[in-house]
Amino acid sequence: MLIEQSYKDLTTSFNSEIRVHVVKPTVKGYPNARFPAVLVFSEIYQVTGPVLRFAQTIAAKGYIAVLPSSYHNFVDSTPLAYDVEGTDLGNRFKIEKPLESYDEDVTLSLRVLEGMPQWNGRVGATGMCLGGHLAFRAQLDNRIKATTCFFPTDIHSHSLGLGANDDTLEKVVSNWKNDQECFLIFGTKDTHVPWEGREQIRTAVKDKPVTFLEINGAQHAFIRDEFSKGRFDSTVTQACLGFMFELFDRKLKSELGDFVDDNAPVEHVC
Repeated sequence: MLIEQSYKDLTTSFNSEIRVHVVKPTVKGYPNARFPAVLVFSEIYQVTGPVLRFAQTIAAKGYIAVLPSSYHNFVDSTPLAYDVEGTDLGNRFKIEKPLESYDEDVTLSLRVLEGMPQWNGRVGATGMCLGGHLAFRAQLDNRIKATTCFFPTDIHSHSLGLGANDDTLEKVVSNWKNDQECFLIFGTKDTHVPWEGREQIRTAVKDKPVTFLEINGAQHAFIRDEFSKGRFDSTVTQACLGFMFELFDRKLKSELGDFVDDNAPVEHVC
């Protein structure tokens, strides 16, 4: 399956212009093919090479990947560098950006999809680091039925989140619909989401359709195929991608019909 890349610039209500990158599959001989979509949210450095390659992998599996550039409130869509200056800027921007602007980014990304005849109407979300947080928050839009969040930073603590008023964890949990499903992936050596934070998240989502995976020894940003911080683990990444595509294929590609919750009790036998 071949892929194509493009982008669309949209005006926001925050006196800025957001660039929404699109990576979509094409199948030779099938010009009318339609595909599900995945919103791909970037880490604190915007849409870098590793994030774009992650989206290309998703598109090559038969999904339209849509990537909003998060920091349009402050800078253009140019990625920040993986250095001290870029890290400091990214961490500052993520807190200073209004929560309402993050939510509008989701709306505008979906608007780009709505203008694409190749989209079949089904959509999920994923992201790493800050993007994992944003993918989790994107579930506030109940059109998003399947979400895979790689080491989502800071949804466990208001003091570390997207500013002092970050309400992501509580708001998403209270707004959850039964046909939405989420996969949360963490590393046990992730200092950004320590054990206490993971426990807070686990407790909050315990009654929701959430798969919670903790990978022994994995550090923060283990999926980033860039070696400035020495954390990339290709084998673990491939295993996690398998879990992600199981969820996306089942919820977004399959023609399942309407969701029916039968509330059947689990049989307690070996």
